[in-house]
Amino acid sequence: MNPSDRDIKFIDEFIDSIWLEDGLSRNTLSSYRSDLKQLSLWRLKNKNEPLSSIAGLDHSDLLAFLADRVAILIKASSASRELSTIKRFYQFLLRQQKITIDPSLNIDRPKLPRLLPVSLSESEVDALLSAPEILKLQGIRDRAMLELLYATGLRVSELVSLQLMQIRVDMGVVKVLGKGNKERLIPFGEEALYWINRYITEVRSNLLIGKNRITDKVFITNRGDAMTRQAFWYLIKRYAQQAGITKSLSPHQLRHAFATHLLNHGADLRVVQLLLGHADISTTQIYTHIARERLKQLHAHHHPRGSISTVN
Repeated sequence: MNPSDRDIKFIDEFIDSIWLEDGLSRNTLSSYRSDLKQLSLWRLKNKNEPLSSIAGLDHSDLLAFLADRVAILIKASSASRELSTIKRFYQFLLRQQKITIDPSLNIDRPKLPRLLPVSLSESEVDALLSAPEILKLQGIRDRAMLELLYATGLRVSELVSLQLMQIRVDMGVVKVLGKGNKERLIPFGEEALYWINRYITEVRSNLLIGKNRITDKVFITNRGDAMTRQAFWYLIKRYAQQAGITKSLSPHQLRHAFATHLLNHGADLRVVQLLLGHADISTTQIYTHIARERLKQLHAHHHPRGSISTVN
């Protein structure tokens, strides 16, 4: 079964319009087209109106279509994307005066489950932080970056954009301008302080020798340029492999570990929120789930009656 010619005409006009408006990629346009074809095929199967088109569907029809899609076990994320396509399609038809009422109004997107971020254990963090070869200049730099990231929970973008004036070694704090231009002051401990101080006093100037570069960025590459997110991501991957960490890892995992380990050791949620720079505490609360699961595992493993034993 194929979509009707009228439906194909509407879909083609819509695809041409969003291509001109947004310059979307071929893959994105193909996804839009596929979503609308699903709607057209559903109409042909469920609506005994051969001369009609998807432009004639009403609010209840769209609800029925989405219910059928969920019933065949498509992912919530796929249903959400399909609804986004449908909403944009009917807004287009309304602008083109093909319809007088948008039938997709007041249809809420399905709630997507919040996935718990992958977090590292404290022993895994220790292994990762110890991986750089500290007999080399680059190794001291990398150790300082890893220590500071774990000690402060900075976003990677915040870490690589740090300027010298933002780090107060004498006070053991870093001043960060985060999302929404919100400033926060974050303390860091003696271990991070040791490596940052060593990097700034022993390494940084040496990395700039003969490079004809002047920069106020704290962390620089072997060529004297500012460290980038991408370059640091590759460093993390390499050190994770050296440390024997098999989890899929990114620099953001150290931020997750920072929050989770603080909560595991009794930190107040509001304090963690401030340190992370979260505008909404609900964003921070996801880490309490990780901490809670870890505590359950520890209890089950260490408490004498933490697990069920089988009595014969």
